[in-house]
Amino acid sequence: MGAEEQRQQKFERMTKTPIPRLIGELAVPTIISMLVTSFYNMADTFFVGKINTSATAAVGIVFPLMAMIQAFGFFCGHGSGNYISRQLGAHNFEDASRMSATGFVSAFVLGLGILVVGFLFTDPLLRIMGSTETILPYARSYMRIILIGAPYMTASLVLNNQLRFQGSAFYSMIGITTGAVLNIGLDPLFIFVLDMGVAGAALATIISQFVSFCLLIAGTFRGGNLRLNLKDFSPSLKYYQNIVKGGAPSLFRQGLGSFATVCLNLMAGPYGDAAIAAMSIVTRISQFAASVVIGFGQGFQPVCGFNYGAKLFKRVQEGFWFCVKFCTSVLLVAAVCGWIFSPNLIGVFLKTDPLVIEYGSQALRLQALTFPLVGWITIANMMLQTIGKTVKASLLAMSRQFLFFVPVILTLPGFLGILGVQLSQPIADFCSFLLAVPLSISVLREMSREQEQLEQLKITQEDKLSL
Repeated sequence: MGAEEQRQQKFERMTKTPIPRLIGELAVPTIISMLVTSFYNMADTFFVGKINTSATAAVGIVFPLMAMIQAFGFFCGHGSGNYISRQLGAHNFEDASRMSATGFVSAFVLGLGILVVGFLFTDPLLRIMGSTETILPYARSYMRIILIGAPYMTASLVLNNQLRFQGSAFYSMIGITTGAVLNIGLDPLFIFVLDMGVAGAALATIISQFVSFCLLIAGTFRGGNLRLNLKDFSPSLKYYQNIVKGGAPSLFRQGLGSFATVCLNLMAGPYGDAAIAAMSIVTRISQFAASVVIGFGQGFQPVCGFNYGAKLFKRVQEGFWFCVKFCTSVLLVAAVCGWIFSPNLIGVFLKTDPLVIEYGSQALRLQALTFPLVGWITIANMMLQTIGKTVKASLLAMSRQFLFFVPVILTLPGFLGILGVQLSQPIADFCSFLLAVPLSISVLREMSREQEQLEQLKITQEDKLSL
């Protein structure tokens, strides 16, 4: 079967398969990818936790750098991927191919920039990110190795997202999960057997990410996907405008998330390395639970993009409500489990420090109170971003980790102490939910009006033909 025929089959599948089944089929690989990725992120924290509290805190300190690498990868990946899905829905294959190469090359160059800046200013950056003198040696070792992988880590995220937006979540899953499983195996080997300590965790990460990078490139040559061809690189204003339009919400979400983590580390710092380590562990646990929702939303995005591009607005609306109901149910279960088992979950990572367990279990329980609201926030953000509602998507992307979280984390601890640090995220989640509801409802109503206009136009054309 030729590539053109495969693409036509994919279009038929994306625009005609019943929504629950289609999203379920696309979401399973992305959920697996997200769960495994979150699991290996937690594996770093778990194995490093066997060294000491300061080493565990160091992983949390370097996390904003990882978030920035991801921010630029998602910026180019979502920006190019959103555009690609809409162009494939409109049968503009050549244009989509040029955007594919442009997004990939741009991300790789941005990763090189992060590498250079990171090496030139390692210690100042670590201090800005909240490192104490006891944490600094561990954080320095971890960060310098992570930086080596920055170029292909950003490019991997582009390939991953472009494959997903083409409806090829399976190939995306293979690349991501293989690297993640490899990372989990390499962590104890490098950290303990080869006695590399925290540097071993970083080395395991960049090796596994490189394997993912190679497999994702291979995925572009299979299944009727757009083949990665560097000759198609087209650094034109048109493509960069669309990357900014589709990727800005991801850049805001991930980039400001990095800034939020810096603020969290700085405000937790006065309560010692145990507080930084505890909040780092809570962040990893929360991300693991939320990965199911993110994975499900990523299964929705190509459905949303294809059908919006094909002007099948009812299918977009149906997909939104299906995802919101499913994700809220999953997060409700996760919240109950987080509340009941919070001390046990924190103890898995660092049971030798009772202060870490005390700080972490309280923070996790408070976060569980608003956790079910995150489903609506996440799916609304993904829908707004995918259909090109840049301003609304960017506003919502900024809200949770910046507009609401940063003011709360910078002020509340002054009144409530460590409780203020622990309360900051649930307060930000609640405020973001209050913003997400009207933003998403207004766009859904707009789609209803456009659907009515299309149906009216169709009736008018049929009447003319009958005459």
